[in-house]
Amino acid sequence: MTEVRIDKWMWATRIFKTRTIAVEACKKGRIKVNNAVIKPSRMIKIGDVIQVYKPPVTYSFKVLDLTVNRIGAKLVSDFLENITPPEQYEILELQKISGFINRAKGSGRPTKKDRRELDDFSTSTFLDDDDFDFDFDFDE
Repeated sequence: MTEVRIDKWMWATRIFKTRTIAVEACKKGRIKVNNAVIKPSRMIKIGDVIQVYKPPVTYSFKVLDLTVNRIGAKLVSDFLENITPPEQYEILELQKISGFINRAKGSGRPTKKDRRELDDFSTSTFLDDDDFDFDFDFDE
């Protein structure tokens, strides 16, 4: 096997949960092979670099081997190499940290946990009343 369809390969290597989702991502222009937007029927070969945009992160993978059959999670590293830059993972961490601040309009009231996180965020932890030792004597 020298070439495989991109949608089958991404499903087989567990980048996407279903092949239908992989096809939709290709149609939306979220998949690039060697910096070119592609169709789901595009054939890939060993050595190609695939960029997958899953908002807010763009993952990059290098094709090490080809398969059309879905493989176990432990075997994925034999078929692809994750070459995603560390900056992309930092974006993901920042969104996880600040996710409760940018709530979608109409998503309802914040949960009790969200409210507590907002309270912790808005109250300064580095300025407590006990931190200051002012000895003002107003009687003098």
